[in-house]
Amino acid sequence: MGDNRRPLFPNAPGTPDSVNLEELLAFAGRHPLLSLGLAGLTVAIIYNEVSGLFRGFKALRPAELTALINRDNALVVDLRPSADFEKGHIPGSKNVQMNQFDPENKQLVAAKALPVVLVCKTGQTAGDAAKRLRKAGFERVHVLDGGIGAWQQADLPLAKGRA
Repeated sequence: MGDNRRPLFPNAPGTPDSVNLEELLAFAGRHPLLSLGLAGLTVAIIYNEVSGLFRGFKALRPAELTALINRDNALVVDLRPSADFEKGHIPGSKNVQMNQFDPENKQLVAAKALPVVLVCKTGQTAGDAAKRLRKAGFERVHVLDGGIGAWQQADLPLAKGRA
């Protein structure tokens, strides 16, 4: 029987196809736009990840939101326009338009001890509202990552009409 084994990592150091620093620098010299693009993307990814650690609120996936509602009775605030809210919203959520959103609202202040989850169409608007809640002293602020679209994509139920 012959030895037909191939290396597990064909480009690992010590194998003939490995790339060294000298070759990488030569590649960067021959392809400066590709190298700058790679460096730019790397910096953008690192910035995005680090800024997420310091934003003061947590982004939740739909399954995590369901668990938070069931476990901790989270208050879900939907920031979409009334017409969109009536077409379909997370069961039990409250509708507040972003232009009327006030962290000092009596309904919100009463829920300071509860986790508050903000939902919008895509997850972008809710981030701004979450920063305002954190500034107002709310400790447990969350945003549905991907907004109501992520909820629908996860095939979770929507309630129709007014809450």
